[in-house]
Amino acid sequence: MPSASNSATTIRVLVAGGSYAGLAVAVNLLDLHRGVSPRMHPEPFAPAQDWPQFNFQITVVDERDGFMHIVGAPLAMADAAYRDRAWARFRDMTDLDADNVTFVHGSLSHVDCAAKTATVLPHGSRHAPTTIEYDYFCAATGYRRVWPVVPQALTYDDYLVETQAHIDTAARAQHGVLVVGGGAVGIEMAAELKLVMPHLRVVLAHSRAQLLSSEGLSDECKDVSLQLLQDAGVEVLLNHRLESHERVPTEDGSAKYRAAFTNGNTIDVSLVIVGVSQSVPATEYLPAAARDAEGRVKIQPNLMLPADVPNAEYHYCAGDATKWSGVKRCGGAMRQGHLVAMNIHQHALQSAVEHTPTYGELEELPPMIVMAVGKKAVWSGPEGTGSGEDVMKKFFGTDLYLSGSLSWIGVKMREAPQAAI
Repeated sequence: MPSASNSATTIRVLVAGGSYAGLAVAVNLLDLHRGVSPRMHPEPFAPAQDWPQFNFQITVVDERDGFMHIVGAPLAMADAAYRDRAWARFRDMTDLDADNVTFVHGSLSHVDCAAKTATVLPHGSRHAPTTIEYDYFCAATGYRRVWPVVPQALTYDDYLVETQAHIDTAARAQHGVLVVGGGAVGIEMAAELKLVMPHLRVVLAHSRAQLLSSEGLSDECKDVSLQLLQDAGVEVLLNHRLESHERVPTEDGSAKYRAAFTNGNTIDVSLVIVGVSQSVPATEYLPAAARDAEGRVKIQPNLMLPADVPNAEYHYCAGDATKWSGVKRCGGAMRQGHLVAMNIHQHALQSAVEHTPTYGELEELPPMIVMAVGKKAVWSGPEGTGSGEDVMKKFFGTDLYLSGSLSWIGVKMREAPQAAI
């Protein structure tokens, strides 16, 4: 149970995951700890005078040593200058440099909801597992995305090495690059590569007759996305399912692969990039009652875990791993993180004083998307579809929303980001 300390009630909050949702939980709890209006609250937040003060002790556990801007990953895999700024180490975040905020570089192996304890595996094999006790818990670990959809490095230094090797290989691709997969990830990877390295021949192959075939989006959105991709200089092969790719000899010894498709066509390239996400929820540490067959976390509209999970009202999930409607987006993840922080505060008030909690709840969301395609972007939702450079500026700014996401989360870096592209 929360404990009293210096007339304030100490509440230990453990957040698993330091990306969009997890950091949103942390910074909004930090604001509530300081007695100021949470930075994501739509209106000024004025606590009642009879509300007790809470001393939130926040621990964030993440496999990485910093925040990786996943939205900008395709550009980070092509542009070294942008790559350097797309990873923000936790130790450099001034807004989260507080005595009551602790970052742990590691991963969770088990959460005991009944005992309210979590087993953490610190980064590096030399460190023994540790146990963290908590009062409230939020799972915000999202999805495990494979290479090269996102870098796999867990430290900033390793990330620089990993991405530079990919950038160098792409730059030397004299026979061209084949990107496999016409979902949002493949489209963005192909477009960013062509934008940064216009001399390259970039080909995108998709197994279906339309791009974005796995998303419940309109035909107009899919057609506009195809046009933007072609306008960006990317060759698009629809109805081309990759069967194999094997290295073939060249006179100069350069890398060359022959990609064969199930329709009998072939293409020779220097680099094959599989842009199919193949992502799975990183939620294996949660009890089975909290997850569906695919590992997605079942949540109530107030983001609490299902009622049949022990101490469900003390356990939350936010971000990509939630089983909720709509296309996964960083803005939605940050909104969920904000709601978790506010709902933890509401529940803590109920426990401390005679207060009827008012929980923020999620609404069902229709399919919608905002996607960068080179110098332009496309948006689509129930209201229709739009595209162009103005759409890019509105939704992504000049750096694929890197500075925007950090600003919305409320994280200030020790050095201000430069203009990106």
